[in-house]
Amino acid sequence: MTTLFQLAFLAAVPFWALMILLPTWRWTRAIVSSPLIALPTLVVWALAIAPAFGDFAREMLSPDLEGLRELLARDEVVAAVWAQVLAWDLFVGRWIYLDSRARGLHPLLVAPVLVLTILLSPIGLPLYLALRLFGKRHTPDAV
Repeated sequence: MTTLFQLAFLAAVPFWALMILLPTWRWTRAIVSSPLIALPTLVVWALAIAPAFGDFAREMLSPDLEGLRELLARDEVVAAVWAQVLAWDLFVGRWIYLDSRARGLHPLLVAPVLVLTILLSPIGLPLYLALRLFGKRHTPDAV
């Protein structure tokens, strides 16, 4: 399970690197425009959760604190939840990247927000939402 835990991060890192380090490269937008960039991390999720899927599904259908605590004591569930968090963060980061490009926000302004989104998405997303209040909408397709 350690390998899957590490693989989840490695599956997401190339996309973060593109958005943060090469935001204006034409291939970055082409690659990041696809919501499928979260798929490699979700494949890791599926591989990690497979041995515990029945227990996981039962708990998600009727969640309680003690049951979730017991599930999270299992390595395969921790690896799966880690992959799920990384996939979600990547999907949020993707939206931030695309929205900021459509609004014409400078990449140097957005890069720290993306880093915060990787590390602490509950801080990165609201920070970006605040940042975009001050950004000008340059194209009609900004979301």
